[in-house]
Amino acid sequence: MLLAHLNRRLREREAASLHRRRRIAETPCAPHQRVAGDGAARDMLAFCSNDYLGLANHPALIEALADGARRWGAGSGASHLVSGHGRAHAALEEDLAAFLAPCIPGCEALGFCTGYMANLALLTTLGDGAATIFADKLDHASLIDAGLLAEAKMWRYPHGRTDLLEARLAACDTPVKLIVTDAVFSMDGDLAPLPELLALAERHDAWLVVDDAHGFGVLGEDGRGSLSHFGLAGERFIYMGTLGKAAGIGGAFVAAHPAVIDALVQMARSYIYTTASPPALAHALRASLGIIGGGEGARRRAHLERLVAQLRARLQDVIVRHPGLGWRLADSATAIQPLIVGDNAAALALAAGLDERGLWVPAIRPPTVPAGTARLRITLSAAHSAADVERLCAALEELAEQGSPA
Repeated sequence: MLLAHLNRRLREREAASLHRRRRIAETPCAPHQRVAGDGAARDMLAFCSNDYLGLANHPALIEALADGARRWGAGSGASHLVSGHGRAHAALEEDLAAFLAPCIPGCEALGFCTGYMANLALLTTLGDGAATIFADKLDHASLIDAGLLAEAKMWRYPHGRTDLLEARLAACDTPVKLIVTDAVFSMDGDLAPLPELLALAERHDAWLVVDDAHGFGVLGEDGRGSLSHFGLAGERFIYMGTLGKAAGIGGAFVAAHPAVIDALVQMARSYIYTTASPPALAHALRASLGIIGGGEGARRRAHLERLVAQLRARLQDVIVRHPGLGWRLADSATAIQPLIVGDNAAALALAAGLDERGLWVPAIRPPTVPAGTARLRITLSAAHSAADVERLCAALEELAEQGSPA
């Protein structure tokens, strides 16, 4: 019965144009990759990674990772609270706390294997029976899943509706209130109204949990992220950043008041009951943080901003000249540039048209995005060139002229 049930569900997904498939990258993460799919491997120009600064294949980080393995070995051997917490892990946490201190004074940092595990740790630890969680409806799945696992009551407010959030905060009688939001929303690329959310947190004695997976390293002074982008600082922030996107390697961290960090160490099941990440990764991430906060990081961010402006100007022109397609660009100034198509099958057809031209851009469909908003999720990297972006725009223009997405 189980297999019959699963096969029926899989057929239903395929009929709704929701079936997903994996492709195999035969070369390192970079804009130009050799990729295997249903047939032979092909050279592709990719606009689908979250390697926003182009550090995933950076020679200095490759060498730092190799040096870390020589110094610390291949694995940690145990959980952090047994024997797996090494000097490399501790040094990275110290560096991260110092890096975020201008935004969260006096903070400490705690490393995690993934952002998903960090968010599970945060909301299941802080969201006990004395708390209420207020989460934006477009928050990442890890935050929503974490909220569902928490003992706290959870209310999901309509995206960006701080007016409705304020009314609920005012009526809330639990002693602990947690406002939970992505900083850069992963499928739309827009920014949360963090200044307004912080004002609400201060007015209603709440804490602000910020998932800055897509802002850390990219936004703000020296790449400190979305808090710095808005010029915000305060101890009410509980900040989660990932290290496998702009930082180019892997893992995640939480930066917050020392009491929050100690609570996570003592009570967070997704921290306590898992093997620590390889110390070589922590060693390499220290080198990545040095690049992000230095002159090279600044140059890469400036180049990325120019690519975003180039892409938006070019695609807006295509959209204006082909209004019947119903395409629209999401309101995003970040490296995430969704081209919203609408229909699932149409988005798949558009992605397939690009694929035929050697361009790798994924079609994103429900439930990842709301029904009727299927899209191409175009992500830019500092490793892209202006010529790369022009190639993508020219292909989309050609498809538009042919009457795509049908």
